Amino acid sequence: MSSDSTVRSAMDVDIACVGFGPAVGGFLTTLSRAMVDADGNTVLESRVMPGMPLQVLCYERADDISFGVSGVVSKARSIKASFSAEQLAEVPMATAVTQEQVLYLLDPLGASRRSNGVKALDAVVDAFKGALPVNDCALQLPWIPPFLQKHDGMVLSLGQLNQWVGTQLMSSGLVQVWPGMPVSEPLFDGDTVIGVRLVDQGVDKSGAPSGAYMPGMDVHAALTVVGDGPVGPVGQMLNQRFGFPEGHHQREWAIGMKAVVELAPDCGLEAGAVLHTFGYPEPEIFGFLYVHPDRMASVGIFVPSWFDNPARTAYRYLQHWMTHPRLWKHLKGSTMRSWGAKTLQESGRRGEPWLCGDGYARIGEGSGSTNVLTGSGVDEAWATGVQLAESVIELAKAGKPFTKENLDATYVVRRRNSWVEREAKIAEKARDGFNASFLRGLIGMGVTGMTRGMINVPGRAKRPHERIPSIEKYFGDRIPLEEIREIRRQCQAAGASLHDALMDRSGWPKIEFDGALLVSHQDALLMGGKVQASGGFADHVTFLDTATCQSCFEQICIDGCSGQAIMPGPDGVPQFDREKCIHCGVCMWNCSKPHAADPERSNVGFAAGSGGLHSPIN
Repeated sequence: MSSDSTVRSAMDVDIACVGFGPAVGGFLTTLSRAMVDADGNTVLESRVMPGMPLQVLCYERADDISFGVSGVVSKARSIKASFSAEQLAEVPMATAVTQEQVLYLLDPLGASRRSNGVKALDAVVDAFKGALPVNDCALQLPWIPPFLQKHDGMVLSLGQLNQWVGTQLMSSGLVQVWPGMPVSEPLFDGDTVIGVRLVDQGVDKSGAPSGAYMPGMDVHAALTVVGDGPVGPVGQMLNQRFGFPEGHHQREWAIGMKAVVELAPDCGLEAGAVLHTFGYPEPEIFGFLYVHPDRMASVGIFVPSWFDNPARTAYRYLQHWMTHPRLWKHLKGSTMRSWGAKTLQESGRRGEPWLCGDGYARIGEGSGSTNVLTGSGVDEAWATGVQLAESVIELAKAGKPFTKENLDATYVVRRRNSWVEREAKIAEKARDGFNASFLRGLIGMGVTGMTRGMINVPGRAKRPHERIPSIEKYFGDRIPLEEIREIRRQCQAAGASLHDALMDRSGWPKIEFDGALLVSHQDALLMGGKVQASGGFADHVTFLDTATCQSCFEQICIDGCSGQAIMPGPDGVPQFDREKCIHCGVCMWNCSKPHAADPERSNVGFAAGSGGLHSPIN
């Protein structure tokens, strides 16, 4: 990597934003409307370009602002407050929620790991199926708890929403959004953030300069707005430098494995239909199906950190979920149009870092805004962006600097007095029970929701290296130890991951591919998207202590990788191929080996990088 003595070009702006998602979208939408009056006269004047409006730039790592495949169902309170109904009607793939179902999926194959408590629940459902709405091996809950209801909300495509918002912003001429511009790190003067540094280009995979070397530019800003999500490098570095408030941590995660599909004409679901599932393919895995207009649907599963399988693979679990009888009757005949995955920071308010400091403020998912009880985060992220923008407008009009004291008195106060905070406090301990067991977690969510946070079921969130068992321990009740060792040996010799072999041997049938919706993992990369990784950038995934990797027998980074970008290496150290990486970040939080100097971190480094997954429909 470049040294501090590297000569770099520099640019001064008023506000630099990192990451373009719903939080920064809410921030820029609100701020831009206040920068000039109806006649185009400057209201919020730039300090770096006197007489002009604030100079505001946003840098996004992905090559397109519609990057990512994320279906969303949301009450959309804050988003609706930012736009008229007529404007929201312009958002592609958006529609009002028309019906909701919550489904408990029974196991039609007898392959999933169901505790005695879950087996008892299954038996009760089976015994009373004549009196309960049970069909196609699933129980439809006759009543949806109020905290889960989205009946007055919207079904959205996050990619389409981001693209639409970005178009509105760029057409205003007041802010600049630069995709394909990864930010490598924040710039400091003492503990004051004074801007950001863009990644170096013209380097080899290790970061060493080549003949085309171009050092990353230093962008100096009075305020750096950090909205780079749960695995963004700027947010990570702020966490490492400043730590967390007492009692806060980010130990609970999930990987969302998702697809956008074109439904068959006889699918039986109308636009605005919302299905939430739990119980299958493993009890800990939750799923969703949201129907957009024109027979498009977002489908996917969430594989959480408290699912302890050391050979977890979200893609195959997604296919088993799709072929469950209750879902397959809607999905049969569908065609995959887009595919992807995203890491989700599931610690909620307990994962909240310091929200601001001298020269910086944090918004969105990386700031702990996700509500872990209602399972919503997009509207909450948007709301935090709006709150920060209102605070920036207040400070700019008063001529006050963006110090921690001033940001605390404006942004943090607004956030603490908002519905985002009130609902986050209710939800803070909602999922604690899942750290003990699936049933305890379900009961905990119900109790928390119905008592509005007054009563919670306890459970201690553990770091991955504290909870993930060995492959021998997890699969030993189904596969003899000698056979597990032989499977490992064969997979290492073939350069293959373990999960398919272990799932096959554990009783999961192979997926019968149909060439349209059910396709191989690698074909999904070709049919449902295209990974693009520009040359001249350093690898963004690194294995920090190779000796630790060589002694690791789980290597969850391989089995859990969403794009099969990490594979076994000849010397025991995994090999990373960024031409397949979709930047989900699951390798970083799934790693079962702690960082040598910080047990809250893992042995996988996830830095700024180029490229990502491009999908025809997001």
